[in-house]
Amino acid sequence: MFFPRTTGILLHPTSLPSRGGIGDFGPAAYEFVDFLALGGQGLWQVLPFGPLGYGYSPYSSTSAFAGNPLLISLERLAERGWIDRSRTNDLADSVGSVDYPDVFERKMPLIVEAAENFVKAGSSDAHRRFDSFCAENEWWLDDFVLFDALRQRYNQETWIKWPRELARREPTALENASNELLWEMQVGRVIQFAFYEQWRALHHYCKQKCIRVVGDIAIFVNFDSADVWTHPQLFRLDENLEPEVVSGVPPDFFSKTGQRWGNPLYRWDVMRSRGYQWWTHRLRWATQNCDYIRLDHFRGFDQFWEIPAGEETAIHGRWVDGPKDDIFIKLREALGGLPFFAEDLGYITPEVHALRDRLQIPGMAVLQFGFGDSGAHMYLPHRFRADTVVYTGTHDNDTVVGWWKSAAAEHERRNAAAYLGCSDANVNWAFIRAAQASVANLCVIPLQDILGLGSDARMNTPSRNDGNWRWRYRPGVLTPELAEKLAILAEVCDRLPQACDDPSHLEFFA
Repeated sequence: MFFPRTTGILLHPTSLPSRGGIGDFGPAAYEFVDFLALGGQGLWQVLPFGPLGYGYSPYSSTSAFAGNPLLISLERLAERGWIDRSRTNDLADSVGSVDYPDVFERKMPLIVEAAENFVKAGSSDAHRRFDSFCAENEWWLDDFVLFDALRQRYNQETWIKWPRELARREPTALENASNELLWEMQVGRVIQFAFYEQWRALHHYCKQKCIRVVGDIAIFVNFDSADVWTHPQLFRLDENLEPEVVSGVPPDFFSKTGQRWGNPLYRWDVMRSRGYQWWTHRLRWATQNCDYIRLDHFRGFDQFWEIPAGEETAIHGRWVDGPKDDIFIKLREALGGLPFFAEDLGYITPEVHALRDRLQIPGMAVLQFGFGDSGAHMYLPHRFRADTVVYTGTHDNDTVVGWWKSAAAEHERRNAAAYLGCSDANVNWAFIRAAQASVANLCVIPLQDILGLGSDARMNTPSRNDGNWRWRYRPGVLTPELAEKLAILAEVCDRLPQACDDPSHLEFFA
């Protein structure tokens, strides 16, 4: 797909300085969009939006379709009469990093209270919108809210440990559980309604400001998810519903044992026989909620690393063919196009590049990766093509300043200094200018690099099991002077947004 030449910022909404200990879709989000517009930015890239599972990672979600309730703004719910504003007074204007246990303990009960208030006394107009939302999304919503209510009943235990008849989705057991959990399920529906009303209102505001949203789709889903529980036939599970094989990547220079991610692998033959219907639903839903989509671990569509579930590491795995072109042909037919770009970082075979080129899906380049040996130079601007999405770094990397000060090898620092003319004082802006001035059509800069922050602002360290996904920026740092600096750079690099899509045909309620 052809992407217009533009630039933008990578920032997950949890990193906004909202009230209540975590970023959300409230006033701080709109202020950030205003900053993007003032700075001549045409993109806002986010991470996956799903409800949080293990490790609070947005890539470890209990649903491929539901939204994370913690992103709901209580301030906006109070404005609409869902909850009395005084009930939110104890939510401090915290500016520190996200303390997830504390946020779940303090904010989540208020979200539930607001949803219960809506069920009991919401306006007739709002209830009409709610009924419409439920009818349009019944295909994923009903299974998710039952799954979520059962997880709460069984103290967040994974579904495989529920009573056998529920784990195996026996019809009588499902009917009985649905009747017993009728209230909890209705509250769950309202929470999802609130999430998507608030997100779509914010997305609409982005469109009015000529800003396109880049979403993110992880190729695999969690075993402990509504998706696997609802559709076990689509996954490589044994007769006991346990995974036969799991996902990961093989040993490499960075890890002698590889990475054992642990997600269940797909039965691609079953997916194919059903016309990739589940994937079509998933990507159509993604494109309804975002404008462009980053496909995580694109290599897995060509070949994926299959690890026997009993193995503790990724060493004894094997490469297995994925669906290749076949799934994307179906997606193009269903969606009318492929508004995607590929996360194709790391060791990528010629076959993966050929697949991406046949599909006309752009790939990614990360400047931090470009200053090693000659093989790394593919990540430097003089090797780019226009159908590239360039980053200074991603959510999985250290910040540019952190990399420069502590992670870069001596020869990488030397090469970067020679190539970019950078020093301790300007390394982040040297990287930003190189990315912006490149021929890559899309340029995305993590906000941490724009702010010149060090390693303490890193979003995720993949090898670490805790302490990730917690960073938030402080109020007041997005100044008019910083926006002007970004706008001038966007203008001189021909990256200013050229035109807004006409949003007049869209109808959003918030």
